[in-house]
Amino acid sequence: MAEKAIVQLVSAFKSYEKDGEPVVKGISLDVEKGEFLTILGPSGCGKTTTLRMIAGFEQLTGGELYIDKEEVSSKAPYERNVNTVFQNYALFPHLNVFDNIAFGLTMKKVSKADIKQKVNEMIKIVRLEGYEKRMPSQLSGGQKQRVAIARAIINNPKVLLLDEPLGALDLKLRKQMQLELKHLQRELGITFIYVTHDQEEALTMSDRIAVMNEGNIEQIASPEEIYERPTTKFVADFIGETNLIEGKVSSIEKEDVLLEVEEGEKIRVENSDFSIGELVCIAVRPERLKIKEKPDRGDEWLRGTLKERIYIGAALRTVIELNNGREIVINEFAGEKFNFKNQKDQVFVTWKTDNAVVVRA
Repeated sequence: MAEKAIVQLVSAFKSYEKDGEPVVKGISLDVEKGEFLTILGPSGCGKTTTLRMIAGFEQLTGGELYIDKEEVSSKAPYERNVNTVFQNYALFPHLNVFDNIAFGLTMKKVSKADIKQKVNEMIKIVRLEGYEKRMPSQLSGGQKQRVAIARAIINNPKVLLLDEPLGALDLKLRKQMQLELKHLQRELGITFIYVTHDQEEALTMSDRIAVMNEGNIEQIASPEEIYERPTTKFVADFIGETNLIEGKVSSIEKEDVLLEVEEGEKIRVENSDFSIGELVCIAVRPERLKIKEKPDRGDEWLRGTLKERIYIGAALRTVIELNNGREIVINEFAGEKFNFKNQKDQVFVTWKTDNAVVVRA
């Protein structure tokens, strides 16, 4: 077991039917103490099932689960020293803010003096002073979420599990709460395991991201590495916006590989142990591309025609149609000089070799 891992899944497997398609397909995952790890993926990929297995709400069909080096896969949820915050917050509607937060301590028969002290500390941490007597129906979505988090962390769990807790909030409040949650996690030092399908949310908040697809973990890495250096076609396409250009390896040199793409052009990429004839995808982010009348020396490029140019505030979004009919999207700062005005203008889409990531198709 990894020395720093507070949660470890080992070949964790989950199937709801004896011979049915598994929802989680033998994943292994280490979560370090004090880490903010996000499990990210589309609906139905198995991320919530994984979280529920850690919480104890779902039993593993196979594999092992360790929390703080103890195998807990057969233990009940209350025996695991983890707490869960759900998307709907699950507050008790008949209890006020103070009593909702105090609920866990009350069930443990902690003294009233200690409950008052600890609840007041929690209320300060989540910045809800003056709201102690309010009922859940009198709170905003963001305030309800803070109450749910305070209630979850007052018992000092080793791990806090969060299942899309911002999903019900409007966009502005959601972005605000992302920063608040990250600040709170750093202040408390508790391990957070966070589930979301929102890529921007994962990139904003996480120390590491585990990208799931169809019951498997495709890649685990820092937000920067996930965005800049995806290792699979799915990750490249799912995280943020990217341009995928399909090609076939035509020749291999010591450090570089030449690809023949559908447009009939040759593109040079870094050698990543490919073989002649292998099908690959080049992933290039829209902000890494430039539109030029003529490529500069050292540029990689494709020919196309100007199809559309859209102003989106701080950026200009340009769509270029390649010779085979496929489209390439370029995002540039709104103030950058642009020499092309008319649709059907012939242009070159260019990029530097190290701005492209090549993955197997």
